Amino acid sequence: MDPLYIIVIVALVFVGLWLARRAAALPAGADTKSHAANAKSATTRGPAREAKLAARADAEAKSEPAEEVAEAGPNESRESSPGAGRRTRDVAGLRRGMAKMRETSGFFGRLKQLLGATKAIDPRLVEEIEEVLITSDVGAKTTEQLLGSIRDGLQKKELDDHSRVWAALRKRATELLDVPGGGGLTAAPPPMVVLLVGVNGAGKTTTIGKLATKLQDQGKRVLLVAGDTFRAAAVQQLQTWGSRIGCEVFAGKENADPASVVYDGIQHAVESGHDVVLCDTAGRLHTKSPLMDELRKVHKIAQKLVTGAPHEVLLVVDGTSGQNALQQATEFGSALPLTGIVLTKLDGTAKGGVVLAIAHERRVPVRYVGVGERAEDLREFDAGEFVEALLGNAQDDLAS
Repeated sequence: MDPLYIIVIVALVFVGLWLARRAAALPAGADTKSHAANAKSATTRGPAREAKLAARADAEAKSEPAEEVAEAGPNESRESSPGAGRRTRDVAGLRRGMAKMRETSGFFGRLKQLLGATKAIDPRLVEEIEEVLITSDVGAKTTEQLLGSIRDGLQKKELDDHSRVWAALRKRATELLDVPGGGGLTAAPPPMVVLLVGVNGAGKTTTIGKLATKLQDQGKRVLLVAGDTFRAAAVQQLQTWGSRIGCEVFAGKENADPASVVYDGIQHAVESGHDVVLCDTAGRLHTKSPLMDELRKVHKIAQKLVTGAPHEVLLVVDGTSGQNALQQATEFGSALPLTGIVLTKLDGTAKGGVVLAIAHERRVPVRYVGVGERAEDLREFDAGEFVEALLGNAQDDLAS
């Protein structure tokens, strides 16, 4: 065989083998390269994805407490009215607002002098407590209710020290004040209509402004209706409040019929989609029958426009007016179905016991108490909190 031929055959064999190995090697290399690329990609994407998920989880973890704070914060600072959340007790703030009552010559101070004394328990103690209560505007009927259980306890030797007498007085006071429905407004479908009534000088218009501030802080759209058309200053005062807090005020002409102004105001609230309507009414003497008849007319007008209206009829009473405040509650209560009492100016009196008399004798719940000039000083009433602020609590040291 020709040597050249043999060389060509061998060369072709080697070339064939090389090509075969090359062909076999390329897929293997490609797979390896592809696998390496995929591995690299997986290595890159895996931590990135994990990092992203971790970051998201961390953000969610951080956002949850933030939402709780944002939700809890307003609930702790505001008072519970329609749409409000839970409220936080603020005994210290209420106590500061009633500082005059807690002075030596005030309601609490005089009781503390008796019950913090080191002398032995004596039956005459009841008479001394009775004098403090009556002269602090608690009234004879309510005083008797407060002292009845104390007399029994002394006779049975159950109240053998001053701290127990003090605790019994606090307990009975809380029971008398704890009228169902007290504290804040009762929620109603919009528009919720609230009539505020009372004599001139009780703080009615100012109470409306403060209440509107609170409701707007809760996200409510509020309309103020200037129904006290007999007194131009009342309309101006309400308009000043509206301008200050950015709240719409509906006012009629001077000396216009109050019932017609209230009618038009409520109708406007219905058409405009307001949540709450606060209606001011003419301050009047509770002994004037024609004026009380006019209030009844306003009440009927509200009933015609909105189902269930007026949802609240609040009597605003000056806490410094003493037993006259109880008389006002009686007279207004006979003319209108009162749903609550707003007791104002408690920061201006050393007595303040009339709140006990009104709650006990009229059985009308106290909705708010005013203990200062600021909107937040109009406080939702809570019987336990009020008694704790006024008469201390179980941990108070009587000797302090």
